[in-house]
Amino acid sequence: MRRLVVVGSVTGAPGVTTTALALATAWPPETDGGVRPVVVEADCSGGDLMMRFGLSSAPSLLDVAAVAGKPHPGSLLGAVAELPFGVRAVVAVPGRRPCTEAVRLLATDGGRLVLRGEESNQGTVLLDAGRLSEDVDSLLRAADEVVLVTRGGAEPLTHVSAYGIDSDAYAGRLTLGVVGPCPYPAEEIAQTLGIERVVFLPWDPRTVDVMRSPRRRALRTTGHRVPPLMAAARMLARQLASGQAHEDEAGSSRLGGHSRRGLVRAAGDDGSES
Repeated sequence: MRRLVVVGSVTGAPGVTTTALALATAWPPETDGGVRPVVVEADCSGGDLMMRFGLSSAPSLLDVAAVAGKPHPGSLLGAVAELPFGVRAVVAVPGRRPCTEAVRLLATDGGRLVLRGEESNQGTVLLDAGRLSEDVDSLLRAADEVVLVTRGGAEPLTHVSAYGIDSDAYAGRLTLGVVGPCPYPAEEIAQTLGIERVVFLPWDPRTVDVMRSPRRRALRTTGHRVPPLMAAARMLARQLASGQAHEDEAGSSRLGGHSRRGLVRAAGDDGSES
């Protein structure tokens, strides 16, 4: 069955879609037998990618949700569109009402089966849930990994704290992705919020511009001069694909050669470590 990774936020618009797209771009090619991941736009407030890239309104998330629960729902891949920078996505219409109903259907047993596929299906679904609501609770519980995206200021981090993350329920599968500048060290955020893994995702306007352009352009994820966001996304994607933080001999979690409580150090806006 496919791996399910839910990407969402508790407030505002901190960059959930950008994070999901970056993870899909940087997903380790050796994972899942070489099957590329699929981003599923499942934001109750409506989708962005359809309008951004001038894609057809069908097939879309609505078509996937409509067959949930049927004896022969077909394949999720039948609704996939190819984005200009090489990511496969199931896009959603830009409307709150139809998308809310579609997400509710996806959250049923039948909907989760469509997302995960049969036992023989390989791959990863990166579910872009936007701002989290009770409609996606069952998807969060069923997810192999959850990435909670936030900005790094005091107010957004307080919103995360007030949301009341159940650290026991998500133990070992929750990552906090802090987008842009942040005055607080990862250890302090982790201890204060009770979240084991904290990842810094640098603000990277050039990469975001590529993700918003209808022109066909590739995003570099290996070699020299990898954009800062893609470098951080590559390390996070490897962790998510493995299902756990890499363990050193002493048992402490490591990522990218750093052994401090799941801390990922990525280049900041000015090129320095964030």
